[in-house]
Amino acid sequence: MEKLKKFFINGTWVNPRSDETMAVISPSDLRQIGTVSLGNEQDVNDAVQSAKKAFTSFSKTKKKERIDLLKDLKRITERRFEDLAQAMREEMGAPISMARSAQADAAVGHLESFIGALAELKERTLLDSGDILLKEPVGICGLITPWNWPVNQIALKVIPALATGCTCILKPSEYTPLSAMVYTEIIEEAGYPAGVFNLVNGVGDTVGRAMSKHPEIDMMSFTGSTRAGIMVTKDSSETIKRVTLELGGKSPNIVFSDANLERDIKYSINECMFNTGQSCDAPTRLLVEHSCYEEVLKIAKKSAEEILIGDPTKEGDHIGPLFDKIQFDRVQNMIDLGIKEGASVLTGGLGKPHGLEKGWFVKPTIFYNVRNTMRIAREEIFGPVLVIMPFKNEQEAISIANDSPYGLAAYVQTSDIKKAERVSSQLRVGAVHINGGGYNYGTPFGGYKQSGNGREGGLMGLEDYLETKSLHGL
Repeated sequence: MEKLKKFFINGTWVNPRSDETMAVISPSDLRQIGTVSLGNEQDVNDAVQSAKKAFTSFSKTKKKERIDLLKDLKRITERRFEDLAQAMREEMGAPISMARSAQADAAVGHLESFIGALAELKERTLLDSGDILLKEPVGICGLITPWNWPVNQIALKVIPALATGCTCILKPSEYTPLSAMVYTEIIEEAGYPAGVFNLVNGVGDTVGRAMSKHPEIDMMSFTGSTRAGIMVTKDSSETIKRVTLELGGKSPNIVFSDANLERDIKYSINECMFNTGQSCDAPTRLLVEHSCYEEVLKIAKKSAEEILIGDPTKEGDHIGPLFDKIQFDRVQNMIDLGIKEGASVLTGGLGKPHGLEKGWFVKPTIFYNVRNTMRIAREEIFGPVLVIMPFKNEQEAISIANDSPYGLAAYVQTSDIKKAERVSSQLRVGAVHINGGGYNYGTPFGGYKQSGNGREGGLMGLEDYLETKSLHGL
């Protein structure tokens, strides 16, 4: 835990220049579990200079060297797997079974897919014109990751930077520093040269802005809210650096009457509430064909009331708390707003579940009699809250689904595969999950509209960290 008060710069754990700190609180029982240092502009500059020095040599490494390092990283990650899972259980309240099967699993799954993608990547291509195309590392990368999927997002940014020969500075969420500390120890043990990877903790307005504005950082990769993504983009524009963003969502889930309703509605409810609703691509708008609307309400209510809520230290498929009081208050305010807007509560509602008064636990909540103009239907709540709306026909379903500033993901439930493809082709989103189809490691992840730009994962995830150079006359 003492390392939480240090930063990792130029291959060593160093004392910050800043003396500002923040308590790290367990969301399940409100214990203080650590103290993290919050960096400043000088800390960022130290990390950038370290990354700049390392880039000179690391950018020239051969693909085989980088693959070998990634394989070492995988071996150590597998050995430290439980440490990653326990860190996320402690810092964000992820139930331990889910912390292993989804949160920590991402560290290994993404790494395996990136190793395969790097082996496939062509760094030198002879064009039909006779010219030569080179793929080269973009440079020094500033990486900002969120608290809701801490290691998943670290892996999706740090691994492609290391794989392509870039150097980087990671600013994880200050609310979830434990898993970032463990991941840094894994990188350190893997033997990456000093300065290739650097860790600076801190808040977005200080460390994040210093990174975005820094003239010697060549690329910013950010995951978080759309509001913060706009600030990263504005700050980065001053130095014309590359910016990739993975932002918010309000994903529609279209249920046609020919779907397997018992199966698909139960899946839809569980998917919305997974990770206590704290996922940017959660299917939080359930659009239901009018002819099966009443039946869906009954199944949805029963499914939500079967969801277990409990202690993150216990094994099982229950959900845990929200990560912090800030998010708890926001979710409560949005539930209250939904009631005031005139929506009806099908199940759940305000307050904490019985017996879980300590910690930031909330009731899985479903609204019906919702219009798509209501704030609860348009704004990202980031909690276990679902809104249900009816539609008359296919085109109306598509219209409601696309009537959103976001475009990260969508879900479609139907037994007619041709209909599923036809509808999917008209949805303005980066991914469509059909009849429970899940995300696979190596598939590019990202969205349309205000859900961001760029793609993370697999070959496309590597390409975001590469520049293109053409050679003429050879």
